[in-house]
Amino acid sequence: MSDIRTFQYFANNQWHDPADGGWFDSENPANGEVWARVPDCRQADVDRGVAAAREAFCDGPWGRMLPAERGRVLRRIGDVISKFAERLGAIETQDNGKLPQMITPGLREGQWLVDSWHYYAGMCDKFEGRVIPAEAPDMHNYMKWEPFGVVAQILPWNSPLGTLIWKLAPCLAAGNTVVMKPSEHSSCSTLELMDVLLEADLPPGVLNVVTGFGSTTGEPLIDHKDVRMASFTGGTAGGRAAAAVASRQVKPIIMELGGKSPQIVLPDADLELAVNGVAAGIFPPGGQSCISGSRLLVHRSVVEEFSHRLVDVVKKAKVGEPNDPTTQIGPMANGPHYRNVLDRIAAADDAGHKLLLDGRTACRDKGYYIGPTIFADVPNNADLAQNEVFGPVASIEAFDDQAEAVRIANDSIYGLAAGIWSRDVTSAMRMADRIEAGTVYINNYFNAATQSPVGGYKQSGYGRENGWEGMRCFMQTKSVWLATDPHQPDPFG
Repeated sequence: MSDIRTFQYFANNQWHDPADGGWFDSENPANGEVWARVPDCRQADVDRGVAAAREAFCDGPWGRMLPAERGRVLRRIGDVISKFAERLGAIETQDNGKLPQMITPGLREGQWLVDSWHYYAGMCDKFEGRVIPAEAPDMHNYMKWEPFGVVAQILPWNSPLGTLIWKLAPCLAAGNTVVMKPSEHSSCSTLELMDVLLEADLPPGVLNVVTGFGSTTGEPLIDHKDVRMASFTGGTAGGRAAAAVASRQVKPIIMELGGKSPQIVLPDADLELAVNGVAAGIFPPGGQSCISGSRLLVHRSVVEEFSHRLVDVVKKAKVGEPNDPTTQIGPMANGPHYRNVLDRIAAADDAGHKLLLDGRTACRDKGYYIGPTIFADVPNNADLAQNEVFGPVASIEAFDDQAEAVRIANDSIYGLAAGIWSRDVTSAMRMADRIEAGTVYINNYFNAATQSPVGGYKQSGYGRENGWEGMRCFMQTKSVWLATDPHQPDPFG
């Protein structure tokens, strides 16, 4: 028991035990063993976090801070995170199995952990109001941007630090204060980040973290009377529930939800490029990404060759412990998800889809390992093609022409991302215009940048993260009318 680390929750720059003394365990997905205890926060703990955030916004220095001053704080946060990146990455690896090389600055989301803060530090004083030429004599009308106040942020388990910073940096740049609730499956890296950020000299109450479960922590947080808006990343079912809670008090909420993203391989595609890109767009994070391009639509003339090449490339991937430097695919992030993915593979197998590569051979006695799995001849109305697996599982369906490919791609409740592989860039760009998705990749997949907005169409959510749009979502507009020559005639004279 002495090897198990106990975390506390974070409010008003202080650490607290849960008010009712409840805790829950966090498992290391590499071996399935409990390594940490996390507070099971309830209403009293949520109240403490929200009260701290409200005081910081209404009465503390944060609410009175000039935008340029906020920018200096955000830049300092980025510098501190860069200094402690390896420490943060080690905790995230232990808590959800993410490979360390995916978190280290300079690679993938690791660089975003720093760059986002520096980008939004520069954005703090760039939101300018405007004068509106209202057709009213002796009136001056202007518009200004303002923060909402206290913002609730609900985080997913697959990329806690990356998702958190995508939300947190623009939200603070806009002038809000925040109470975060990380997933019960991966809370520890968020709590560790708060400990790191104490070195950044943030005013008390600007950042707060309560941990626990959706119904007993997340719902009371979104529903709290002093929370003015919310941001949610997670599954579509969870997003529907969060939106319903927010609607009780007519609170705005931005959501990035599930996806079942198609990748379209046209007959003129460079097959080597397409195979490598498709594989990179699904398997390195174990399929545990909302934009995972796991629904493969391949032109009938090349589907057989493409499928053989994909299997040959993917079967070489080494599935193993995340701290092994030779590992290329780590474990599923938690036990319940691991078992769900295995159930989905079994169901697809039972449904008669052609199994080209079976990742269940990577399963072990300890830990939550599943290797790349590929099914062929999967019609678009099948469960495997329509519903998110969030694991290293791809389905292949053939199509005959571009119109059919677009129809199949759009025949989904989701619209988060899509990929197109073709040598004819002009044709691919025209196709991209017809795809119902918030992000479309042409001859690449899985790229992102702090400056580029991310978000979904349809049931993949609404609102945007990253870029100007990401900061705008955390702000509201105010219109002010000033009488330059005050006079008011008697309205009844």
